[in-house]
Amino acid sequence: MTHSRRYFIKSSAGLALMSALPGCASLSTPGRTPVAFADIPRSEYGFATTADEVLADIDLSGKTVLITGCNSGLGYQSMRAMAAKGAHVIGTARTQEKADTACKSVQGMTTPLVCELTNMDSVVACADAVNKIGAPIDILICNAGVMALPKLEQVDVSGVMLERQFVINHLGHYLLTRKVLPQVQAADTPRIVMVSSLGYTLAPEGGIQFDNLSGDNGYQAFKNYGQTKLANILFAKELDRRYFDAGISSNAIHPGLVSTNLGRYITGRMPDPNKPLRKGQKTAVQGASTQVYVGTDPRLEGVSGFYFEDCNPVATKGGYADDPALALKLWDVSEELVQAYL
Repeated sequence: MTHSRRYFIKSSAGLALMSALPGCASLSTPGRTPVAFADIPRSEYGFATTADEVLADIDLSGKTVLITGCNSGLGYQSMRAMAAKGAHVIGTARTQEKADTACKSVQGMTTPLVCELTNMDSVVACADAVNKIGAPIDILICNAGVMALPKLEQVDVSGVMLERQFVINHLGHYLLTRKVLPQVQAADTPRIVMVSSLGYTLAPEGGIQFDNLSGDNGYQAFKNYGQTKLANILFAKELDRRYFDAGISSNAIHPGLVSTNLGRYITGRMPDPNKPLRKGQKTAVQGASTQVYVGTDPRLEGVSGFYFEDCNPVATKGGYADDPALALKLWDVSEELVQAYL
């Protein structure tokens, strides 16, 4: 059984470790009590649950949602389902055309924006556009991603060459989140959802190769992908540590093995999101259920710093995902990499 970091550090060893970390938030939370893993409500949902079933009895009228990667797969199904329940969904995609097409195809209130996660200027422009809208962000879902690029590809971020998956899956979302945090904090009970993956278990020795973020000293498609999915979990937990006292809940999720274009580099083709490729895979609307559940279900009020699969909390494996020092270092390194844009 795994507890949230805030629960775990009640032990003397944990207290000693966290007190040594700079910038550690207060462990006392007036009016807001951290929830232990064992006390998180379990849902009736499971593997085959769809995003629409999760939202069947939930009214999102008056809520504003920001989701990346709205043009396909999990992002599209999440946007469609939440907009249909009354939310104003700000959907981002790599191009204005993709964002426009996706937003126009769903019923409800949507706003299409460009957010090219490999371009930090684009991320900043997106955040500026979100802030100009002026609405508090009730739910932020960092959903967009890429998986298992067959060959090393790099992105120049302020003169530093970084492996492309790391930039798209983590660093671009890190910057976007930092830039829209004032809007998130302005909401009554804001939630941040990081779409991770069971692939975090494929991360290399040490978890995050801080000395090889470029990939120049060795690139393996799935190990590098696993590193970024571990980064998603660590980022969610560090957000929890820093902003739980400010009222923000932050969690990470594994959507399951889903038939989306995320797997195009493995299969060599664009799959049908409505038809699982093989036994054990979900359709996109099933895969979207967990991120929608964690972002909206009233039973999860105040639940923060955890990892979910099939609309229920699960313990992480291997130790790296629950390492507060690793999470803090990732935050600091990420901050340094995008300092010019903050």
